[in-house]
Amino acid sequence: MKKRLQLLANQLTQKSLLIACLLIIFLFLFALITHEVVFENEASFDSKTIHFLSMHSSPAIIKIMRGVTFLGSFYFLAPAYSLLIAYLLLHKKTTYGISILAIAVSSTLVLFGLKLLFRRHRPALPLIQDIAGYSFPSGHALSAFIFCSILSYQVSLTSLRIIWKWILIALFMSVAIAIGISRIVLNVHYATDVLASFCLGIVWVLLSFEIFKKWHRQP
Repeated sequence: MKKRLQLLANQLTQKSLLIACLLIIFLFLFALITHEVVFENEASFDSKTIHFLSMHSSPAIIKIMRGVTFLGSFYFLAPAYSLLIAYLLLHKKTTYGISILAIAVSSTLVLFGLKLLFRRHRPALPLIQDIAGYSFPSGHALSAFIFCSILSYQVSLTSLRIIWKWILIALFMSVAIAIGISRIVLNVHYATDVLASFCLGIVWVLLSFEIFKKWHRQP
């Protein structure tokens, strides 16, 4: 029994160390991107990315990207969150539903706070009309990443075989990445907006899930 407790303690220590390292790494990357593109106005990476994508885009790809980008919009995510939370409430998982709502609302508040703080303007000539608001970080990329991470976490709690869990998690995260790419292809965000959003999303997910698990007292 004592050896098992010692093993569990070692595992928890290793996990905590890994999470702390990931938080530091992705916070540093977010800060680095912010410094370079917002304060130093470094635009070479964004310019090269936009040029590369414009050279390899076609009307068919742009049409597909319009559909993909919708999956990261408020008009898709708000009903999706509502359905997920309603499902959890109906299955007597009230605290889970409240936790997910808290993650969604808090990340949205942080997103708009950062947009107002940095005030980076969007690229010229977007391929979607009626685009408003500031560019950095990307709201679609951040919101999609967090929602797909929540779905992945829910899948990890199921009794599915491990192979199916990994397949579903890979699918969800591929969708989040595709949404981020669609924002660049449609020229409504710079590549660094999307990369910064993914870094911020990882940090927010790690912090939120750790609080989430401690609230539910899960090992």
